[in-house]
Amino acid sequence: MNVPILPTISTTFIALSAILVAIGWALIKQRKIEAHKKTMIAAAISAILFFIIYVSRTVFIGNTAFGGPDNLKIYYTIFLVFHICLATTGAVFGIVTLLAGFKNNLVRHRKIGPITSVIWFFTAITGVAVYILLYVLYKGGETTSVIKAILSQ
Repeated sequence: MNVPILPTISTTFIALSAILVAIGWALIKQRKIEAHKKTMIAAAISAILFFIIYVSRTVFIGNTAFGGPDNLKIYYTIFLVFHICLATTGAVFGIVTLLAGFKNNLVRHRKIGPITSVIWFFTAITGVAVYILLYVLYKGGETTSVIKAILSQ
């Protein structure tokens, strides 16, 4: 199996962020507030590292098209759009939840934290599924960078 290194690293970071969120959730249930805070910061850093690698790869190397069978492309595309919507929603909720925690707005933090976590778990699961569909189950299709696409017009 020959998988590209940057998508593998970025997917690892997104999976790690979800694992850290789960650990952070368990820690707060045990009232280990400082450990919860440190773990959730680590989860956020992991998610940011994913995002930096993903955006850098998208801009400079490009996005990889689905390389599976044509009859599955529509299902993959719908799944990908669902994942992108989840990821965007999860990122916004994550920022709001983190800010509420940092500002000690615990009413808001406690209210949206569990929602944010569930969204993030589904984001990570669907993100790993996209990775598997693009690089493990099927050979990725053509990759074109944003810069190359813009400059060659």
